[in-house]
Amino acid sequence: MKILPIAASILSLSACLFASTAAMAQEAQAATTPIRNIVLVHGAWVDGSGWKPVYDILSRHGYHVTMVQEPLTSLDNDVAATKRVIDLQDGPTILVAHSYGGSIITEAGVDPKVAGLVYVAAHAPAVGEDESDLGKQYPSYTSKQPGAIRKTDDAYTYLTPTDFPKDFAADLPLRQAQFEAQSQIMTAAKVFSQPMTVAAWATKPSWGVVAAEDKIINPDLERFYYQRAQSRTTVLAGASHSVYESRPKEVAAVIEDAAKRSQQ
Repeated sequence: MKILPIAASILSLSACLFASTAAMAQEAQAATTPIRNIVLVHGAWVDGSGWKPVYDILSRHGYHVTMVQEPLTSLDNDVAATKRVIDLQDGPTILVAHSYGGSIITEAGVDPKVAGLVYVAAHAPAVGEDESDLGKQYPSYTSKQPGAIRKTDDAYTYLTPTDFPKDFAADLPLRQAQFEAQSQIMTAAKVFSQPMTVAAWATKPSWGVVAAEDKIINPDLERFYYQRAQSRTTVLAGASHSVYESRPKEVAAVIEDAAKRSQQ
């Protein structure tokens, strides 16, 4: 009869150890579970619909994907639009950007829900820098073509419809590129020259995609950004600035890698 309390104690201890082990296993599994929320941010002159090929792939793979439709009226307004979408996410999020959108996520990415950043042929300025000045240090093909980028009387910019297909979207079907040229969202010139007040890539893991044949952003500038940020970098040979549309499988793979490797 005296053995029973000892047996009961052993059973109780065993139960506690089992519960503790199970809890640790659950925590380990949670830590290695890929992040499911992805937020995609577009760049200048286009809207979020260009992300559809990437959206389709990620959605099929079980990710919850949301596109930001920023107004392109000011960096502050575009960051605010991005933060509204981040606020709607139910947990850790990977924030992805193309082109000028890189400046947006560099600011908005300090949000505590953002676990990782992906720059796709995108700018990634440091605090006090702006993409306009950096673009002068690494001139792009388009910036050296007089008249390719036009400005309206109220200081909104656009790419001429004749230059758009060959400069922005050389590896897209011509009719698709022509449609995008005619459906541009004019973008306030001031968005390109507003300095960063924060730089999320300085404190959070980042990934970068270099579009090797980019004519809108100098590929060497993209390499500079990603090397400085210590980003995991993928170079896509032959890719134009529209790499997120023309090479969606490769871009989606980089985003998924970020989702698997990033933890909060």
